[in-house]
Amino acid sequence: MAWALAGCAGPRPASTQAVFTELAAGTYLHRGLLEDWGPANLGDVADTGLVIGSRCAAVIDTGGTLATGRKLAAAVRRLTDKPVCWVIATHAHPDHVLGHQAFVEAAVVDGQPPPVIVGHARLPAALAVRGPYYLNALKRDFGPALAEQTALLPPTLSVQATLELDLGGRVLELKAWPTAHTDADLSVFDRASGTLFVGDLLFVDHTPVIDGRLKGWLAAMDDMQTWPVKIAVPGHGPPSPDWPGVLAPQRRYLEGLRSDVRAAIKEGLTLRQAVERIAPDRADWQLLDVFHARNVTAAYAELEWDE
Repeated sequence: MAWALAGCAGPRPASTQAVFTELAAGTYLHRGLLEDWGPANLGDVADTGLVIGSRCAAVIDTGGTLATGRKLAAAVRRLTDKPVCWVIATHAHPDHVLGHQAFVEAAVVDGQPPPVIVGHARLPAALAVRGPYYLNALKRDFGPALAEQTALLPPTLSVQATLELDLGGRVLELKAWPTAHTDADLSVFDRASGTLFVGDLLFVDHTPVIDGRLKGWLAAMDDMQTWPVKIAVPGHGPPSPDWPGVLAPQRRYLEGLRSDVRAAIKEGLTLRQAVERIAPDRADWQLLDVFHARNVTAAYAELEWDE
């Protein structure tokens, strides 16, 4: 166990092949780069999980482009000849869902039924609204050829509250969350290994990103911190056996943001003034320059009517 986690701990260079590391028997992780979604990394910036049962396998998030999804599908096939029966999306952001199609393609090549795509009950609506923007961004930044090949695949199985998926002697527990990081967050708990795939409800070494409700996100962390987790896998960053301790840096950041924004609103600062004044409480996270000001803006919009 310790060697597996240590092997996942650092950033890795871009590769022509995707690599999965075994976290526990039958449970694997592909680490995305701690970078912004873009053509230099082919959108390979989110963590991808793989859990293999006696009957079939489940893949959790599929990368940020069809090209990355195809590398992930090839890596899965190198690890197991069992079919991928479930592709699970932890939320709607493009770096987590644009590789879904690759696993449908791989099933056709292998003569297997296509995987069932699983997501939060609100995921179809989120993808319908955001999908055209994702495809436009692909065309603009990655090139028209990749964009034209990419199909957005919404879930065919929706999770309203909780759902169990049986991979054959191995059960995954899925939970659909109230609005937190986004309005369609889903977590996946592998009961056999005690591995929790948290999606972007947890960021490690990467600036958290608010695209839902700050207060809802803090409430979700309060709920999940009591769970019997042995390994926590974030949406971005290395896995950790330190549960719930691994939540602490993110919690401090979000609670500090809530406190600072409330103080700015009480003082009568405008949104622009708040963005200029409120600094992050740490400098070692990746992509602070990309996301911190956006987080202040999102928190201000949420909290200004609560004061």
